[in-house]
Amino acid sequence: MKLSQELLNNLIEITSNSAIACFPFIGKNEKILADKAATDVMRDQLNKLNIKGRVVIGEGELDEAPMLYIGEELGTGIGPELDIAVDPVEGTNFVAKNLPGSMSVLAVAEKGNLINAPETYMDKIATGNHIPKGSIDIDYSVKKNIKIYSEITKKKASEITVCILNRPRHKKIIDELQKLNVNIKFITDGDIYGALLVSNKKYNVDIFMGIGGGPEGVIAATALDALNCNFQGRFLFKTQEDIKRAKEMGIKDLNKKYEINEIVKGESIFCATGITSSDLMKGVIKENKKYITESIITHNKSDIKLVKKVISLT
Repeated sequence: MKLSQELLNNLIEITSNSAIACFPFIGKNEKILADKAATDVMRDQLNKLNIKGRVVIGEGELDEAPMLYIGEELGTGIGPELDIAVDPVEGTNFVAKNLPGSMSVLAVAEKGNLINAPETYMDKIATGNHIPKGSIDIDYSVKKNIKIYSEITKKKASEITVCILNRPRHKKIIDELQKLNVNIKFITDGDIYGALLVSNKKYNVDIFMGIGGGPEGVIAATALDALNCNFQGRFLFKTQEDIKRAKEMGIKDLNKKYEINEIVKGESIFCATGITSSDLMKGVIKENKKYITESIITHNKSDIKLVKKVISLT
């Protein structure tokens, strides 16, 4: 059973409408209300699809936001059985403060083909499809990975750019990158966005690394897999509650390093619509009685696409 063009079109419509739902909250310092508006729209429209959907990647405790929770069943119950990953607002702070990089995100795969990820953190590393698989490794030191990348691309360290969340937990990595004279692109939130920057040389990001949300890592891997890019991740469990949840989800090896083909298998669709503009796509624009949105879609191993939609107010 293949994921249909109709489903792909429906997902574009859903992320577009979720992004539009956030528009009134851009720059209003109301991240919870923005997230709720997008979540309500996404849930309502997913429930109208002829699918047997189940959320395997949801939002929740880390953001203390309205949830599309893990295990929630979506759709009419008629049609293909699907794993669904959601992030109605990636970058709630970006919406609240009218900063670039927020987007509404959905990913789907056939049942059993998306890893069921706990709401915990993940150590990640990602590179573009010009790097041979297995060359860069999350277990290597920063220095070794930069050296390998330099040898493969013939770039000097001073010509390499690493994207990383600007967090105190990354001080050692940042210090090492600065010592190596590597360029750093800091992001304050939105590590799906950060990981996607390795997908095309025009974004001028060579490597994405560091610790971010586990669910966001799985969603990013879905898009990067379709583009034949590289991604590795390892879940990090700090509390006994984290460990308990992971075991309940079927994760037996708590220290396992996941390759991209272990995170997402088979055919998948990733769809993201810009809320505020970024390097990846433009944010929502309102012109008279119409909204204009831009979306990025990957379907299995197709090329990345940029879709503009015009939605009239009713």
